[in-house]
Amino acid sequence: MLARLWSRLDKAERKLRRSFGTDISTPAARRWSRLHYHLFDHAFLRVLWTNFFQIAPGVYRSNQPTHRRFERYAAMGIKTVVNLRGEDRFAHYLFERESLQQLGMTMVDAKLWAREAAPRKRIVGVIDALRAAEKPMMFHCKSGADRAGFVAAMYLLVFEDVPIAEAKKQLGLRYIHLDFTKTGVQDYILRVYEARLSLGEIGFEDWIRTEYAAKIIQPAWDARRPEIDCARELMGG
Repeated sequence: MLARLWSRLDKAERKLRRSFGTDISTPAARRWSRLHYHLFDHAFLRVLWTNFFQIAPGVYRSNQPTHRRFERYAAMGIKTVVNLRGEDRFAHYLFERESLQQLGMTMVDAKLWAREAAPRKRIVGVIDALRAAEKPMMFHCKSGADRAGFVAAMYLLVFEDVPIAEAKKQLGLRYIHLDFTKTGVQDYILRVYEARLSLGEIGFEDWIRTEYAAKIIQPAWDARRPEIDCARELMGG
């Protein structure tokens, strides 16, 4: 009975969430979208809580910034914002796009997922976006904990030649990342790569482009398979 009640409440919340917050073209629409932004996207939490950290020269990670925070980042000289949440029709995206246009900052959409392994083409797309981005730059997801943590680790591996043991620290409690939840798949990807290194040297970008497969990684994580077994399966193609 409780499960049925929770399911009904969840469906009602989803229906309400999708019923507005997709228009900022008029004062009235902006008020409703602002409500949506704070209520459903939890923007009120991110006014002071930024999860904003520098990970390399001219490179920063963050949660979803507010307009005032974007103003501060523009004043810092940040040129490019990589949005790991991807393009969307709801308020958080509309307000971000508007803010960056007003501030003369470049917006790049490169969607990943927090609770599942992203397809290879998505991760490659993020690597390409980071390589092409004008610095100083920043990237963000919603909370700055999971997707941003994975991308921070990836940036250090690909562009800063940081050891995997050090890069993995970008996913941790310091950033409010919880590896025992579904978002732990991000840690698992890095651990599978770490296990792969014990079988032979390969750069992280090369591993992503030639061996990584979400259709193997995700079930392996769900089953909590040993990382070395997953790495061997990926090597086998």
